[in-house]
Amino acid sequence: MTADLAMMPAHELVKLYKARKASPVEAVRAAFARIDAFNGQLNAFQHLDPDAALRQARASEKRWKKGGKRLSDLDGVPITIKDMVLTKGMPTRMGSLATDPDGPWNVDSPVAQNLRGAGTVLLGKTTSPEYGWKGVTDSGLYGATHNPWKLGRTPGGSSGGGVAAEAVGMGNLAVGTDGAGSVRIPCSFTGLFGLKPTQARVPLWPPSAQGTLSHVGPMTRTVRDAAMMMNVMARPDSRDIYGRPDDAEDYLKGFEKGVKGLRIAYSPGLGFVERDRIDRDVAVAVDHAAKVFKTLGAKVVEDSPDLQGLDPRRILNAHWQSNVALLVKSYSPEKRALMDPGLLKAAEVGANLGQEAVVTAIHQRQTLGVIMNQFMAKYDLLLTPTMPMTAFAVNENAAWGGDGVDIGWTPFTLTFNLTRQPAATIPCGLDREGLPIGLQIVAGHARDALVLRAAAAYERVRPIPAPPMAHQI
Repeated sequence: MTADLAMMPAHELVKLYKARKASPVEAVRAAFARIDAFNGQLNAFQHLDPDAALRQARASEKRWKKGGKRLSDLDGVPITIKDMVLTKGMPTRMGSLATDPDGPWNVDSPVAQNLRGAGTVLLGKTTSPEYGWKGVTDSGLYGATHNPWKLGRTPGGSSGGGVAAEAVGMGNLAVGTDGAGSVRIPCSFTGLFGLKPTQARVPLWPPSAQGTLSHVGPMTRTVRDAAMMMNVMARPDSRDIYGRPDDAEDYLKGFEKGVKGLRIAYSPGLGFVERDRIDRDVAVAVDHAAKVFKTLGAKVVEDSPDLQGLDPRRILNAHWQSNVALLVKSYSPEKRALMDPGLLKAAEVGANLGQEAVVTAIHQRQTLGVIMNQFMAKYDLLLTPTMPMTAFAVNENAAWGGDGVDIGWTPFTLTFNLTRQPAATIPCGLDREGLPIGLQIVAGHARDALVLRAAAAYERVRPIPAPPMAHQI
């Protein structure tokens, strides 16, 4: 039983707690057994604290005993948090040699605070590239993280450590951040479910180096687990200046309603992605997934927004590179010398953009947002590929031999960081090499629960598989 606890969905794990057929202590020990077995190959963690995790687990165990008062429906569930998320008592190095290894680490971010208050057991911090600057996971501080579906391939990024851990049971839940796809890229590459919520739905503090592009979201092995995480994470916090009022939304309400009667647009290229840039296996799998929604009773039509000549890739690059320039400028020359050369190159490009280019990108982002708002007024949901390709070689900065400075290789995900809409990825097949393919599900602002509901409907007929590595223990 204990060995199985680590791969068990959180919602099933807490049922065992309730029936007193398993305990949080057993679950934590199972997670660390898998960390011992797999982390040497995957390099998913930058920090682990087994003693603190066991203390938290024992406290939760007491709460689950008869008469105890549980803190939430996730009380006692082992969880990991990305290195970009400030967590009290754990180093947050941002994947950077330029950060101070001594902290202090005496404050929780809103997400860490909410998860801790819900009784989840914090196993450790997962790897990220330096300041999440690229869509893969390697850094001068931690080295490269590998994909559990195929060693030697990237898990994507920048939340690559979290998905590598989650996929093989080194934690039952994982928290990532997403500035251009950094939850959805790695979930697509490793066959997990990941949600980028509506901007500020999950409070973000300290402010990200990428400003309003960044979001915090769940990465899970089932959609239900993500909904349960949202019930905990999506609580307002005054430190997020864009924060929403507490609407007490229950992300499990209506969860089982399915998609019958929903109006869904299916867009293979989102109106701007070149057909030859989309891998054939990806195109076929996503097309088939769209047909599945038809069989589930949805009204699916192929349609794409008219972007009026705007290219989200150019808009995102201008935002990304100019923000990186400000980040790098804040460090001394001595600290800059420690930084990723790719990050420094992106900063140089951003510093040379000029005021007009940056302001133009800001206005184009606003126009793009209006276009997508009007498009989504016609539909309940939008389906696209998550990524145009599957996982490529580790230690590459980008697909297609790119240097990572231009992040246009992830066009489907970055678009919805610009528009602030909720967007999720769910696995929808494997390519010719047996690597996962992701389907992106998008809704209008604040309709995060609908995204989860639709993903759950798809998951019921296309369950999420685990990588073969997960069964090697």
